[in-house]
Amino acid sequence: MDGAAWHEADERAGRRYGALDRLILGLDHALRTLWGEPRDTGRAYPAEPFEEGALSEAERRHAAGLMRVDHAGEVSAQGLYQGQAVTARRPEVRRAMEQAAREENDHLVWCRRRLEELGSRTSLLDPFWYAGSFAIGALAGLAGDRWSLGFVVETERQVVRHLEDHLRRLPPQDARSRAILEQMKEDELHHATTALHAGAAEFPAPVKGLMRITSKVMTTTAYWI
Repeated sequence: MDGAAWHEADERAGRRYGALDRLILGLDHALRTLWGEPRDTGRAYPAEPFEEGALSEAERRHAAGLMRVDHAGEVSAQGLYQGQAVTARRPEVRRAMEQAAREENDHLVWCRRRLEELGSRTSLLDPFWYAGSFAIGALAGLAGDRWSLGFVVETERQVVRHLEDHLRRLPPQDARSRAILEQMKEDELHHATTALHAGAAEFPAPVKGLMRITSKVMTTTAYWI
């Protein structure tokens, strides 16, 4: 049983975790995200029903670059949600962040598996993406739950636009990668809607712009490294 599962079992038994406990659990989660087996929800692999398309070497490299960016984005999402869970003030917000992280783990597993199918690898900078996102998530949580949820909403909206762009740029015959990104897009929209209904604050335009610039740096770098 991993740290998150122990956490759930202890919560059902009535035990309450302090900040240090959550930090240790977060470290366990980080190690699993970066180098171990992330705890997913057990959903079916979206690419399974589709045959591998006839990709040229250039198309295969391009599809792998896009999927590496998507995987790096999911690593960042894990860091973000875990950072927010550590500093969330309301228990229900913390639980919502932890549940979202578990669902995002599906995306992490799917992207990693697809990269292996394409004969490629994940980003060498994944630890950097995770650490940076954890710090941002923790700061968002310290600002208050409404702003933390607002950060989720804007992040997921930007991820959806980014996935739509990748769906346009994928080789037409790469149905397996396409199926994964379509399911990810549906899930991200759901997370944004859930956070919005939970009382998220709307971010001002300059903050949204800064988030887009930060995202652009990550996506451009992860395509190659």
